[in-house]
Amino acid sequence: MVVKIILIVVFFAALLAVGVASRRKSRGVEGFVLGGRAVGPWLTAFSFGTSYFSAVIFIGYAGRFGWNFGLASTWIGLGNAFIGSLLAWVVLGRRTRIMTQHLGSRTMPDFFGLRFGSRALRLCSAVIVFLFLIPYTASLFNGLSQLFSTSFRGLNYAWWVIIMAVLTGIYVIIGGYMGSAVNNFIQGIIMLVGIVAVVGAVLSQNGGLTEAIAALSAGQTVTSSGTVFQGAYASFLGPQPLQLLGVVILTSLGTWGLPQMVGKFYAIKDEGAIKKGTVISTFFAVVVAGGCYFLGGFGRLYADSIPMAADGVTPASFDAIIPAMLESVNIHLGQGGDWLIGLVLILVLAASMSTLSSLVITSASTITLDLVNVLRGKQGKEKRDLLLMRLLIALSIAVSAVIAIVVANNKDLASRLYISDLMGISWGTLAGCFLAPFLYGLFWKKVTRPAVWASFATGLGITLSEFVLTSVAHIRFANPVLAYFFNSPINAGMLAMLVGLVVVPLVSLLTKKAVPEGVDAMFSCYNRVVEVPVSTALEEQ
Repeated sequence: MVVKIILIVVFFAALLAVGVASRRKSRGVEGFVLGGRAVGPWLTAFSFGTSYFSAVIFIGYAGRFGWNFGLASTWIGLGNAFIGSLLAWVVLGRRTRIMTQHLGSRTMPDFFGLRFGSRALRLCSAVIVFLFLIPYTASLFNGLSQLFSTSFRGLNYAWWVIIMAVLTGIYVIIGGYMGSAVNNFIQGIIMLVGIVAVVGAVLSQNGGLTEAIAALSAGQTVTSSGTVFQGAYASFLGPQPLQLLGVVILTSLGTWGLPQMVGKFYAIKDEGAIKKGTVISTFFAVVVAGGCYFLGGFGRLYADSIPMAADGVTPASFDAIIPAMLESVNIHLGQGGDWLIGLVLILVLAASMSTLSSLVITSASTITLDLVNVLRGKQGKEKRDLLLMRLLIALSIAVSAVIAIVVANNKDLASRLYISDLMGISWGTLAGCFLAPFLYGLFWKKVTRPAVWASFATGLGITLSEFVLTSVAHIRFANPVLAYFFNSPINAGMLAMLVGLVVVPLVSLLTKKAVPEGVDAMFSCYNRVVEVPVSTALEEQ
């Protein structure tokens, strides 16, 4: 207990110290929201990675999908690395930085308003961002509190949520974007070390990699046709490859449409930083995401330590799997386990607080710049906007904390709405609405306003329909196609993204006359001519 408390206190002291030291760079709106658009490759890459991976991944997704798919869940981590990180940087990084600076946009709703010449689009997207970042933030608190409740028995779950909310609020409000970026770098190093240490400890407890895989191969599952599948959880694609595909697409391609992720490209310093950041971010994702899901794949080896549901074969809560694994490892290692668990606590704190900072800054800046100021009809004063952002950060954290506590205290709701479901609702809706119009808007001049509205409508319609039908009305579809997409918020989110990628170009072609004016001038930023002195570029004779 002493080891855990010492590590946590040192961790928080370091975060607060960085936040205070960065306060000077967060006095203006541009500095508070984007770090003055002068953030280097290491800070940007680590901010991207630490905002991507949090307690939701380590506790919720790794536990649930490791249990369902076995070692095949590692494909999710690799998809996150090569689609969600590498391709996102290659495809979006440079064009996002250039276009947003050219337009003068500071948020994703601001981009939609300026790129498509629509005040209504800016307002609507701002409301969507604010509302659907809340369940994601709640899922982070849920993941943090699950692990802390296991590590510090006797202190009520709600108290851990409150403690995390207060500390996160202080840290984010003081430091702004640059404080978060510096802290994200520190937190990223902790995550890299922590994941490697935890994976090594789990494999060691189970006799090494070969023995652990052999033990996992002994497990059996029954396919939909009734066939017994031996060794499914150690196989290449696992027992449910189609379900696995849905998770890979949502968690990988989804980052392309998330405002808190794309916003990192707004702030990066220059083109050289983008090239370096691409490599750093991909390496970070391979280690952290790949390690998390690989770890979760061994969850079934700890079935005796996991509380089970009435059927005796399904975990009572998927969110309890990783904490149960860690508790077992702690007992196995003896006194050395105290330091490992302490490191894991800091790892989860680091991952979650970095993501929380990105979420609440994104949410607060969106409401201030894209809702309040637009409705007011004029840009607010710097000091007033900063004060409002800080108040909204506190409000966002408070609402998310209340949702996390309500879900945890409602046993019926908690049994159906896991961390992964909360995140699936958030990611699915945001990416379903924004991915297609943002991506096409960067590359194609002929995207029309009706096409953007169509993407918003299909994204909201699909994900909210799934939530109302399954979580509220408790309807379960028998048709295999409907069951695949509408019995799971994750697959519904995947469907929303894919539909948006088809709807936007289709509606744009049908509404050619609705292309905004001045598009050629907007796209001229990609072909800007820069003159350099002869001493820099040698002339050809």
